[in-house]
Amino acid sequence: MSGGKMLRQFHFWVLAALATVLLSGCGSDYLVLNPKGPVAETQYNLIVISVILCAVIIVPVLAITAFIVYRYRDTPKNKAPYKPDWAHSTTLEVIWWGIPVIIIAILGYFTVRDTYVLKESPNQEVKPITIQVTALDWKWMFTYPEQNVATVNYLEIPAGVPVRFQVSAEAPMNSFWVPELGGQIYAMSGMATELYLQADEPGEFQGFSANFSGEGFAHMQFKVVAKPQNEFDQWVQQVKGTAPAMTKQDYEELKKPGLTEKKMYSAFPEGLFEEIVQKYSHGHDMHHVMDPVAPAAQTGEKKEETSHETHQMSDMSNMPGMDHSGMKH
Repeated sequence: MSGGKMLRQFHFWVLAALATVLLSGCGSDYLVLNPKGPVAETQYNLIVISVILCAVIIVPVLAITAFIVYRYRDTPKNKAPYKPDWAHSTTLEVIWWGIPVIIIAILGYFTVRDTYVLKESPNQEVKPITIQVTALDWKWMFTYPEQNVATVNYLEIPAGVPVRFQVSAEAPMNSFWVPELGGQIYAMSGMATELYLQADEPGEFQGFSANFSGEGFAHMQFKVVAKPQNEFDQWVQQVKGTAPAMTKQDYEELKKPGLTEKKMYSAFPEGLFEEIVQKYSHGHDMHHVMDPVAPAAQTGEKKEETSHETHQMSDMSNMPGMDHSGMKH
């Protein structure tokens, strides 16, 4: 293959790659790259830092590779020197091992730093609200323990207020994800994972299931609406005044495999989320996640007492004739 033809092919593939990237911007927004809250902003910055650090390695390597392919191409007219006896260069060894090590160390620092930051509430000056998330087949149920309302496939939150999500599942393993507000977290039966998110301003955001979980997975989406605090409070009162209360029978119907539209409930059975988690926990203590009071705010005596009570409930659930709530059949 002649050098001119090889160069033309190289230009073609570069232009094709650029067109793919640039024209893809004509479609829907890149939700992950459109942060609307402090958690998503932190993760977005980490993505940008990672891309820049990776580019420091990848771009020179690709450029040098292209140069070598062209410079030392096997053609009669190519006069590039050929030195097969060259074997070692300490300077080059230091460069191509030292730079990646330094970049990995920098990337590791930012990753560890942001990981610990994202474990805490994004706004320590504002009290977060708690919302319990349960993944069902194939729908999302949200219970608000402080407001005592529940929704299905619809989530309303106050703007500018941190939201502490407690996430579990009564279905196959799933993943709760609102890309514009933050990263995903897994929903697993018998476990309660925790995630903080916050919307800086009022708006509507799309929520997804980010883990394949069966036939209805593609339709397992929900809308997130962020409103000012007073409008959120009005919405809660509206739901309480117009929607029916969720009964145990309603929940039994909800958890059956199938799709459903948006639903709202003016109340839900007390301790429903805790019962769902404990049903599959096999005696593991989930109190540190399900307790609305942060563990750091408890005294050592209180921690020991609550832990003892949880183990007592676990032991009772294993007794013959007792269910997971500690009640006789």
